Amino acid sequence: MHLSRLAIPAATLVGAALLCVLLAFFGLHLVENSSRAGVETELNLEELDWAEVDVNGLQVFLIGEAPDEAARFRAVTVAGRVVDSARVIDQMLVAEPAEIRPPRFSIEVLRNDDGLSVIGLVPASTDLDALLERFRATVGETGEVSDLLETADFPPPEGWDAALRYAERSLAQLPRSKVSVGAGTVAIKAMTESVEARRRLRADLERRVPQGVSLVLDLSAPRPVITPFTLRFLIDETGPRFDACSADTEASRAMILGAAQAVGASRRASCRLGLGVPSGRWAEAAVMAIGALSELGHGSVTFSNADIALLADEGTDQVLFDRVVGELESGLPEVFALHAVLPETPDASEQGLREFTVTLSPEGSVQLRGRVNSEITRQTVDSLARAQFGSSAVYTAARVDEDLPKAWSTRVLAAIEALGELSNGAVRVTPDLVRVTGNTGNQDANDEISVLLADKLGDQAEFQIDVTYREKLDPDLGIPTPEQCESQIVEIVGDRKITFEPGSANLDASAKDVMDDIGKLLKLCGDIPLEIQGHTDSQGRETMNQQLSQDRAQSVLDALRNRNVLTAAYRVKGYGEEHPIAENDTEEGREANRRIEFRLIQPEAAEDTPTTLEELEDGAPTGDTDATGAGAGADEAGE
Repeated sequence: MHLSRLAIPAATLVGAALLCVLLAFFGLHLVENSSRAGVETELNLEELDWAEVDVNGLQVFLIGEAPDEAARFRAVTVAGRVVDSARVIDQMLVAEPAEIRPPRFSIEVLRNDDGLSVIGLVPASTDLDALLERFRATVGETGEVSDLLETADFPPPEGWDAALRYAERSLAQLPRSKVSVGAGTVAIKAMTESVEARRRLRADLERRVPQGVSLVLDLSAPRPVITPFTLRFLIDETGPRFDACSADTEASRAMILGAAQAVGASRRASCRLGLGVPSGRWAEAAVMAIGALSELGHGSVTFSNADIALLADEGTDQVLFDRVVGELESGLPEVFALHAVLPETPDASEQGLREFTVTLSPEGSVQLRGRVNSEITRQTVDSLARAQFGSSAVYTAARVDEDLPKAWSTRVLAAIEALGELSNGAVRVTPDLVRVTGNTGNQDANDEISVLLADKLGDQAEFQIDVTYREKLDPDLGIPTPEQCESQIVEIVGDRKITFEPGSANLDASAKDVMDDIGKLLKLCGDIPLEIQGHTDSQGRETMNQQLSQDRAQSVLDALRNRNVLTAAYRVKGYGEEHPIAENDTEEGREANRRIEFRLIQPEAAEDTPTTLEELEDGAPTGDTDATGAGAGADEAGE
């Protein structure tokens, strides 16, 4: 009994202990599972699935490889939001850092009248002091340079140095601009003073872009003031065309050109945009006038500000003329004044009218021929021509005819002024017509000549302009003359050599750079008459030397063709050992004699001076500046 009383409490105690152990085991297992599940869920929500969770009692272990230190810290923080951060044991590893990529180097330069600001990131190897000193030299003593540059210790990327040097040189021409520089790229946004200045600046910037640098230009210019505001449209045997066209807005230009194209004008016609329009309904009036002229069939219509002169062709039906003019007068806006003329057909006795012609040759020679109405007019015409073109260039062969019309002297003087707008050409003056033909390097020459003649002769005067724009004559494009091209070849070659494989006409690999530079220049020069000459020393047989020099000159020509150079006017000639420039007794002399020379082909002297206007005009549209002179390149040709 006594034993029985002791066994029951002992059993109860043992059972209670076992139950506590069991409950503790299951409780711990429940806490572990709950902690693991909660932490894993939160890590997945934060996209940290690379981290793994292990639990030992109340301790939560984080294991795995973090991509970086920041990711590891995030994982610890996330786990600390689910369980007590004291229970979180960090056993994670951090991956080895990958190679750091260099940053994107760039500079942005802002320049205005007050100075220059530069901001950006440059390689540590850049000499900032020298760079800023060059910027200060650009803006001068009165301008300030604001330095907001940072550096990074990485090597400069390819094309960075060339782009930065180009941008520095260009800033001198860009007083109001933003220049952005990157590796191999330069973007320029600038304001120029005029349309002509914009064209010159664009041509100069594009010409000086170094190889491997991409240039983006955004150049703007204020619209010019056009005075008088002029438009001249005519229809003759060659078809409808503009001699001059002005518009105040893009929409007006589109209206005017659309009306002209509707009656058969070329789609290549253009209108100058400018300020000074006499009425906001300018385009509407121009469209109505072009339509009226189209109904008449032939003639011209000229706008000078708000004055409109419509000149019908001789023989136009009077009834048609009256109807068209009446409709136009009633439809024009109030500000415009129309003066319409239907010329009478001249009698047979009036045929064979007198004329005066003035011509300008490509070489700059001026000839005055035909008739003037007085000795005073002849002297005035001669003096004006000599003042405009130079005394030595003018030849006068005009005779006095006192029966000419009263306004003859005005027409003759206007012809000489109009010729001054051309590079070469001719102007013919008759009592009824002033006709201008020739070449020019000014894209606005048609407009300017029309304004000049309308101002000098009156709005009702009849004149024709057939002027061709040629890029090679445009000084704004910076295209060098043939003589300049010849001398620049010598400068490009300098101390370098156009080398060949020994005893062969094959260009050596080392000649690639100099041929690239020559090719780039000659593409800018255009189709100039050029002779590529080959020369050798006196070693070897004369016939073999002559053939070798010919083959090497041909190889140079072929290399230029492969670089897309226009070579239609080029020729090659091998001179062998005929023209040494040094003694052949020494190696240095023989090396100097082995060379390639580039010489302009000199024009043959003209046999006869043209005496008629037809002969002079035949040469005007195609007359390019004649080229004379000589230049030499260098060539290494091992025998």
